[in-house]
Amino acid sequence: MTSYNFTSKAYLQFPAQLPLSKISDFTVGQSIFDVAWENSSTGQLDRRGLGPIFNANSCLACHVGNGIGRVPSGPTETMLTALVRLSGNSNGSPDTNYGGQFQPFSLSGVPAEGKASINYTQINGSFQDGTTFTLRKPSVEFSNLNYGPLDANGEIYSLRNTSKVIGMGLLEALSDTTILSLQDPSDSNSDGISGRINLVPDIESGTEKIGRFGWKANEPNLKQQGSRAFLEDIGVTSPLFTSKNCTSAQTACLSSVHGNLPELSQTKIDIMVKYMRLIAVPARRTASSPDVLAGKKIFFQAGCTSCHIPKLKTGTIAGSPEISEQTIRPYTDLLLHDMGEGLADGRPDHLASGKEWRTAPLWGIGLVSTVNGTLQLLHDGRAETFIEAVLWHGGEAEKSKQYVLKLSETDREYLIKFLESL
Repeated sequence: MTSYNFTSKAYLQFPAQLPLSKISDFTVGQSIFDVAWENSSTGQLDRRGLGPIFNANSCLACHVGNGIGRVPSGPTETMLTALVRLSGNSNGSPDTNYGGQFQPFSLSGVPAEGKASINYTQINGSFQDGTTFTLRKPSVEFSNLNYGPLDANGEIYSLRNTSKVIGMGLLEALSDTTILSLQDPSDSNSDGISGRINLVPDIESGTEKIGRFGWKANEPNLKQQGSRAFLEDIGVTSPLFTSKNCTSAQTACLSSVHGNLPELSQTKIDIMVKYMRLIAVPARRTASSPDVLAGKKIFFQAGCTSCHIPKLKTGTIAGSPEISEQTIRPYTDLLLHDMGEGLADGRPDHLASGKEWRTAPLWGIGLVSTVNGTLQLLHDGRAETFIEAVLWHGGEAEKSKQYVLKLSETDREYLIKFLESL
């Protein structure tokens, strides 16, 4: 499941040893992931289903090159590849008028939900050696609301940037036993790290399963993750989500022309899932460089590997030897961790609190700038450098952040070199 393309197409590759039959699965599934969906009444027959309200018209429109999106740099910039999650109260319930996600675009004849603008607050600080830094904290302002006010009893929002789409089949292939073995909810070893699983509904089986995908580990598998994204981001229904994404207040949305429900067939969902499972992970670059090795040592000494687990082994998945029994280096434990008040969004998601986030996989992170022309890290893209991302860590990662604050400029550069090699 490794690729050796390190260009702007680095996240779009299948593994070199993939058999021809699965290469076909990859390319057909990629077309579903990439295709632009169209109006249900006038679009091409096999592409009908967009909207009526939506964030984008395709998966690739937000996951640019299967990588990250770009959060606006200020209030005058239109939000195209990021989105805002909504809750009407501290229990995580959807907003009454706008649902669980804000959609700024719509088809003709249906009012969009409104506009979300981004502003930043600057936070200044310094390293122990006196070098100064500036962090930016985003906030969202809503305007032109077309379906009444946001819930008055305490609207909670969470700005989200898109994440890279690589190696997801390997993460899905990790056994529950492996993930459970990594958690320590009561910090029994007193190392300050108390990662825990998120238990989330699996719609197809009607049971609760371990969350693996999403910034708060709120989806159990790729089928549900992809199906929900089609509904909430693009407005396309599927066998798991058969009703349009309209609230009772959105009468124009409810009465608009829809395609044949569900608009995305089970066959197309299955093909798309096969594609997502087969996207390869770029190999490490310059892994044996003295600077990279020095940075790796610092990464370990700082305690980063307590959550960003370097090496895991996948389980056995019938018919999928390419993701079965594989030693992988994703630098994640897929667990929820309290990241402190600085990163808190106050928005719970199943078992995840408003301060907890899933450990983001770091594999391929060194190629984000190459693929996307920008480096916007963390759930809302606030960090524009690797060091800024570290400096936002708090809660269980506070000790690691303090360790980095004491590093010399040279050692900070070594740490960056290591992260760039992943």
